[in-house]
Amino acid sequence: MTDITQCPQCGTHFKITPEQTKSHKGMVRCGHCKTVFNAVEHRYTEPAQLDLPLVLDNIEDVTALHSAYNPYSTNEQFSTNDQFSAHDQSPASQSTSSISPEAAARLANDFSHLPDVYPKPAGKSSSPRQTLLLKLGIVLLGLVLLLQILYLLRVEIAARLPGTKQGLTRICAVLNCTIPLPQKIDLLSIESSEMETDPAQANIITLHALLRSRAPFALAYPNIELTLTDTQETPLARRTFVPAEYI
Repeated sequence: MTDITQCPQCGTHFKITPEQTKSHKGMVRCGHCKTVFNAVEHRYTEPAQLDLPLVLDNIEDVTALHSAYNPYSTNEQFSTNDQFSAHDQSPASQSTSSISPEAAARLANDFSHLPDVYPKPAGKSSSPRQTLLLKLGIVLLGLVLLLQILYLLRVEIAARLPGTKQGLTRICAVLNCTIPLPQKIDLLSIESSEMETDPAQANIITLHALLRSRAPFALAYPNIELTLTDTQETPLARRTFVPAEYI
């Protein structure tokens, strides 16, 4: 048989067996707060519950109350026997008694006589015209947002979706904008370069450079910067060539 003990420190309840109470003279350790205490001295007992009998002051009132359970009658007169008998419950010899409509409604589980505790807010509903204007405003804002996205990303969209370039060009004609090739310098590299003098003219140097693009679409040609240095890697001359000069 198991008992219940209560930790005096944290109040936690534990089940204990007679073997546990016999060993170590009943001393145990709380698994919650680690407090050592005597399980026998702190044995827990359930508090006794109060058993209150139901006292009926007048048996005739209870009988009248049961006989009045009729949700469809409000001011009907009801009666009971002067002396209640378990074998004689004839309605012919009953005394007159009445019940209020509120009591009859409670007995019939009808709470319509009570006020509504959650009234609906008396808000003004929007008219169909206001709803239509709101929808038109949302559509207009969506179109403006779409045009802004197309304008800011027109170069990327035209490069990755070539089929849309014609339509974007028409839109740019109205907005007075252009759709150039995208400039992605990180997708371009110089594979090789070589400089040589011109045999016909000694004061002319020719630069040969091979550019390679790793993009899946056409890119704009970059500017090429040429720097001449001496043997000490000191810059002596520098010039930038735009695409129109070297293509």
